[in-house]
Amino acid sequence: MSIQTLSRYGVAIFAAALMAGCSSSGPKTSEQGAAKSYSSTARAGGECASRGKCIYKGAYESGERNYAEAEAKRLNIAELERLRRAFGN
Repeated sequence: MSIQTLSRYGVAIFAAALMAGCSSSGPKTSEQGAAKSYSSTARAGGECASRGKCIYKGAYESGERNYAEAEAKRLNIAELERLRRAFGN
């Protein structure tokens, strides 16, 4: 391949990467409120920077396991709905 052909491919790849980066720059205006509340909820929930220090390795109290599983299910459904709204499905 010639240098000119490689240059064209390089410019095309650069342009594609630039457009991809710009298209995923953040939430749309209608979603900004939801994004803010989600991030503040995560902070309020005590999200930990080092997950290894936050994970409790002891035994569950009575009923705690059922609560944790139900809460995980609820959070997974909420996140699935948020993703569906964000991607229009």
